[in-house]
Amino acid sequence: MAILISLLLVAIFMALSLIHVYWVLGGKWGLATAVPTNTDGQPLFRPGPVATLVVAFGLLLMGLAVLIRGGLVQIDWLPDRVGEWSVWAIAAVFLFRAVGDFRYVGFFKREKESLFARMDTKCFSPLCLTIGCLALLLVFFV
Repeated sequence: MAILISLLLVAIFMALSLIHVYWVLGGKWGLATAVPTNTDGQPLFRPGPVATLVVAFGLLLMGLAVLIRGGLVQIDWLPDRVGEWSVWAIAAVFLFRAVGDFRYVGFFKREKESLFARMDTKCFSPLCLTIGCLALLLVFFV
């Protein structure tokens, strides 16, 4: 079961990372819904290429942490607890993201009419909840 959860999480992290690299290389698909907007439709922030690459790299590192925790990768010089604590952090980050900031992102947001908000309700928050729950399963059952 741990192998299946690990592979599923790694596939999700790799796909998300590739989307971010695609955006850095000039891709437009999905970009309009990727950043929260205010009630006027203005983006709350404008991530540049460096920030987007940092996110892509971070997602790859999350995938590596999951592989370590799932027992699919072993790095001899790395303490065993690093995989466990990293996956705890991943679970916390994505569960908090699913709950949201109570204004623009997450299940409990107040702004629900923007294009981002609709995609967040249908896709982004459920995906974050799924990642968080799978990460918790990986922490508790491995």
